[in-house]
Amino acid sequence: MSRRRDPDPTNPRALLGAELRHAREKAGLSQSELGEPLFVSGSFIGQLEAGTRRMHLEYARQIDEILGTDGFFARNCGALAKSKYPDHFAEAAEAEATATAIKEYATLLVPGLLQTEAYAVEVFRAYHPTAPNEKIADLVTARMERANLIDDPTTPLLWVVLDEAVLRRKVGGCLVMAEALGYLVGLMRLHRIILQVLPYDAGAHASMTGALKLMEFADAPPLSFVEGPDLGRLIDDPATVARHTLTFSLLQAAALSPAESLALLKSVAQDYEHGQQHP
Repeated sequence: MSRRRDPDPTNPRALLGAELRHAREKAGLSQSELGEPLFVSGSFIGQLEAGTRRMHLEYARQIDEILGTDGFFARNCGALAKSKYPDHFAEAAEAEATATAIKEYATLLVPGLLQTEAYAVEVFRAYHPTAPNEKIADLVTARMERANLIDDPTTPLLWVVLDEAVLRRKVGGCLVMAEALGYLVGLMRLHRIILQVLPYDAGAHASMTGALKLMEFADAPPLSFVEGPDLGRLIDDPATVARHTLTFSLLQAAALSPAESLALLKSVAQDYEHGQQHP
């Protein structure tokens, strides 16, 4: 049996999760038994205890009632509800920060963790065409801060499959795209990420309906995340996560090898540098 790791003292969710585990075990309940009256899985309770998921107030109140903790969790989960990210993405971003591996399929744009500042500005301006510059600046700052997690040379493992459309969609013009793709080339050369391109000529593939993100953790079950315009869903159902994991594996199999992908990225980046147009 592996030794349980102490909670990260810099992570409020992990500390609250450790208190939840202590209170649950004191009450003599398994994770599944605590989850049943909340209509959530035992895996979800495990993720709360590991700090990979945020405890929402509705759950905190019920947990206090079930475990007899006199409002402790309701009082302490309020600060965790504050986020610099949009509501539909906040929980996924927080889970991402504790993941040991992140695997992502991107259909139309460079994933947020891998965007340059100039690229992010163009994306957010497209999302919010009438927003004041200050709001755009705040959104970009949050995205750049989020991307700091890839500065660690060992964790998380980041494996990305980019649809070829990501390379061809000219976000912000040739100079912005040349920088964006050049940044990806640099990360690949530093062996910081594994990246594959799914070419147009691969034809139909396993994720035709949209983008996909998978996250793995040291002390909690894996999660998947799917999103649409202003919508996002973090999924812990084991069967669904297993299906999404298979989907990503099929995408990896259909994509170009990392070496071939690197060559394509370099070629397209050079074309952008020379101002050439792409279909």
